Amino acid sequence: MLGGVPLQLGPHVVDPPVVLAPMAGITNVAFRRLCREQGAGLYVCEMITTRALVERNPKTMSMIRFGDGEHPRSLQLYGVDPATIRKAVEMVVEEDLADHIDMNFGCSVPKVTRRGGGSALPWKRRLFASIVSSAVEAAQGLPVTVKMRIGIDEDHHTFLDAALTAQDAGVAWVALHARTAAQRYSGSADWSAIAELKQALSIPVLGNGDIWEATDALRMMSSTGCDGVVIGRGCLGRPWLFADLAAAFAGRTERVLPSLGEVHPRIVQAGITTGRSDRTRPAARPSRSRSRSRRSIHCSRTKARVAGGERQCGGSLSQSRALGFGDRRRAPGELASPFSRSGLVDADHGDAWSDLGDRVEIGVDVQQRQALLLGRQRNDDVHR
Repeated sequence: MLGGVPLQLGPHVVDPPVVLAPMAGITNVAFRRLCREQGAGLYVCEMITTRALVERNPKTMSMIRFGDGEHPRSLQLYGVDPATIRKAVEMVVEEDLADHIDMNFGCSVPKVTRRGGGSALPWKRRLFASIVSSAVEAAQGLPVTVKMRIGIDEDHHTFLDAALTAQDAGVAWVALHARTAAQRYSGSADWSAIAELKQALSIPVLGNGDIWEATDALRMMSSTGCDGVVIGRGCLGRPWLFADLAAAFAGRTERVLPSLGEVHPRIVQAGITTGRSDRTRPAARPSRSRSRSRRSIHCSRTKARVAGGERQCGGSLSQSRALGFGDRRRAPGELASPFSRSGLVDADHGDAWSDLGDRVEIGVDVQQRQALLLGRQRNDDVHR
């Protein structure tokens, strides 16, 4: 809550007004638990494809699990067919799978936008209106929200018309990532678009884009008048950002950051929370890119071997995945940093690549290791 005005989501109060953005391959039960332990807010699960949900795909059904005490349960759905989306939402309601449904219109992955989905879909006004209204009607009172981008590119803005349409359909709020689909994660987020949207709507508006520290969140809300913030890449490898955010929204001036000694137990806990290690994990069919790669990484306490796309390790990689790091291998001479351009994560769809989890085990000096873990070493490509 900021300025005494709580962020309302149906019967639920989101205080502080902070939302974890759904990120494919990242915001699973383990990562959400790590974030929830740091502070209150709303923590959204990975994006769920409506067709896979309706067909009860085993992998999809496992992705909609929620932890004990996780409330409200927040689920993000993606789809391009109003009928399928209606069936998916009806399934969520009838089987009590979630307490909140968020609709994805912010995915900027080319394979999605080329087909007219994700952040390209609001350009199709009638289809967008049909999808949102179908979801709200099928929800039967369950709060429905939407997340979108400014538009396709600088010449094709859609956020104002789409947000007004969503408001008329009955959504609880609109979250805006202040970049276009063409930008993806380059350049700077245009916070003025968030302010413009706030002036146009009577329902709450949440801002997203370039929030790396708690002070960024306060600055966004102050400059745009938005009602809350959505955190994506800023928390990757740093779940304690939510503790800092909670302190900032409570009016505390001091920063809340863990010491290096406090970080290690959380990494170990993350590995335990996943409930499995890579040794017992069935070998996945290698992708083309990974099947061509062959590399060995020697660590001080563990050895991870990548051969033909199959991984065998002692546990540090599975732990790093639970913290939201991923398992991309860096090129020779490339700096390992969760904030480098090569370490970015598509917050709307996936492609999580970062290898900070491996750097924790590799022989780097203590000061550099601490700087990496506390997120103080940030690449200018990301922060500009």
